Amino acid sequence: MTRTMTFNELRGIKDRLPDGAIHRIAGELGESVETVRNYFGGQNFRAGKSCGTHLELGPDGGIVVLSDTLILDRALEMIRAKETVPS
Repeated sequence: MTRTMTFNELRGIKDRLPDGAIHRIAGELGESVETVRNYFGGQNFRAGKSCGTHLELGPDGGIVVLSDTLILDRALEMIRAKETVPS
């Protein structure tokens, strides 16, 4: 399923991830850590690949169209789990 959001919203999701989440997502999905970082706006395409993201310049960092939401969905699950854990 395709999802559209601003680049700043996507980076905000990355910033809310618990420690080690990028490595966990990469391991769970069989992707490289750099590929997951690239999904969230990284630019290291030598060590990682592109993951179906398309960026158009504009306000709030531009618009990102995600053609594959698997990494995003897993990240949102991790954030929800982190935010529901009692302190």
